[in-house]
Amino acid sequence: MPVKKETPKAKTVKTTKPAATKSVAVKEKPKAIIAKVEKTVNAVKSLDTPVKSKKVKSSTIKVAPEFFYGTGKRKNAIAKVWVFKGKGNIILNDRDYSEVMNKPSLSSVVLKPMKITGLEGKYDIKISTNGGGIVGQAHACQLGIARAILVMNETFRKALREEGLLTRDARVKERKKYGCKKARKGFQFRKR
Repeated sequence: MPVKKETPKAKTVKTTKPAATKSVAVKEKPKAIIAKVEKTVNAVKSLDTPVKSKKVKSSTIKVAPEFFYGTGKRKNAIAKVWVFKGKGNIILNDRDYSEVMNKPSLSSVVLKPMKITGLEGKYDIKISTNGGGIVGQAHACQLGIARAILVMNETFRKALREEGLLTRDARVKERKKYGCKKARKGFQFRKR
C-alpha cells in the first residue's frame, strides 16, 4: 500500500485592526484610486515621450500659373480674388457662386465689373471670402474683381472709376459709447 503524505493544514493568523485615530480618513473606492494612479502614470509618460503635433489641414486654392490678384473689403468682409483665363466659371469658397449668392441682386453685384469691362465669359474667377454677412461679402468680391481687372489691364481704370467700382466703401458700424444703449441711442429719461 502506498503511503499517504499528509498535507499541513493552513494556519490561520489573527490580525488586529489598528486603533482609530482622531483624524478621519476619507474612504475611496477602488475605481477612484485606480483612476488617480492611471492619471499620474499618464502624466509621467507624457513627460518622457515627445509631443506629437496634429497636422492642420490647410486650405489652398489651386489657380493657373498666370493669374491676376485683387483684394476687396466691405464692413467686416474680406475677399481674396484670383482672375485667370478660362470659360467664365466663378468659384466662391469652393462652391459655385450662384449657390452662395442665390439672390439675383447679389449675383449681379459680383458680376458688375466683368460686365462693364466686357470680360464676362472670358475669364475664370476664384474667390475666398470670410467675415461679415453675405451682402458685405458680395460687395467685397466686387471690389476685389475690379482691382484684379485693373492689375490685368490698366486701360479699364476709367470705365471702372465712372461706375464707382474702385472706391472702397468705408462705412462700418459705429462703436457703442458709454452712457448710451447703442452708438447714439440713450437710456430712457424719466423725470418723476
